[in-house]
Amino acid sequence: MSQISLLLQTPLAHARRAAGLAARVVGHPLPSPVAGRTVLVTGASSGIGEATAVAAAASGARVLLVARRAEDLERVRGLIAASGGSAHAYPCDLTDLEAVDALVVQVLAEHGVVDHLVNNAGRSIRRSLDLSYDRFHDVERTMAINYFAPVRLTLGLLPAMRAQGSGHVVNVVSWGVQLKAPKFSAYLASKSALDTWSRIAARETWSDGVTFTNMRFGLVRTAMVVPTGSVEDRTGMSAEQAGRHVLRALEDRPVSWGPLVGYAGEALGLLAPRLSDAVMARFHEAVPDSAAARGQAALPGGSLDQDDERDQAGDDDQRAQQRGR
Repeated sequence: MSQISLLLQTPLAHARRAAGLAARVVGHPLPSPVAGRTVLVTGASSGIGEATAVAAAASGARVLLVARRAEDLERVRGLIAASGGSAHAYPCDLTDLEAVDALVVQVLAEHGVVDHLVNNAGRSIRRSLDLSYDRFHDVERTMAINYFAPVRLTLGLLPAMRAQGSGHVVNVVSWGVQLKAPKFSAYLASKSALDTWSRIAARETWSDGVTFTNMRFGLVRTAMVVPTGSVEDRTGMSAEQAGRHVLRALEDRPVSWGPLVGYAGEALGLLAPRLSDAVMARFHEAVPDSAAARGQAALPGGSLDQDDERDQAGDDDQRAQQRGR
């Protein structure tokens, strides 16, 4: 991909979509830019990851499915295969960095260059600082899956992308990196780290034709969603809608994507930071910690393979106890 093409990526993407619409009208749809490409999706066993993998495969991509749960990965692989798509399953605990390195070696040996990487796997914890003083492991766990894992995987796949002169990395992050929402300090710190790391990496790989997109999603309804008091938003985006947005990002390669409210909140934070703090402080005071975060209720077992701003405090407590922490 030439540097001129990179500079004009957004208008070229709009022009391609207009041409594609016209082609569909006359009965000759244009192929998707991901057709024939290799797309690796983490957290592909359910939620946003599964929806992204299904959408990419339906558009002609060869999809590599990565998550911890082998049975669920095989279900998704079978679903894609039954629809005529191409998918391969790679069970992997992404918090095990040596396992990530082994995954990179295996994938490159079996498929060559990964053209598109979707870093979707993640963990969310909603808990105020008042309840976090003795829970530093919340920070450690969120950083392990939300930051260290995607950076390790990206670093492993980047050399081959740069060598072929093209590649694209999509990070599923959160609009909270712009809003700085209270009670999500551990989660949003890890997502902000990935967001910033990727923006810098994009500048270093610019001349090699490798691009990065940060997807700053709001709340997304997935199978792991559980009631979290007044913050629960049942009108959020579905996983299928989120997957279609990720597919569009794979095709168009924007620098970032997210709801307008995220950008509005970011602008307020820049133009009137103390007013922004005051607004968020009122929000923090108005919305209490969930029963699970207070240790008064246990949540159903969730998955680390989905990225969703939901309270997994009960599930986290169980894991911490099992590890003797």
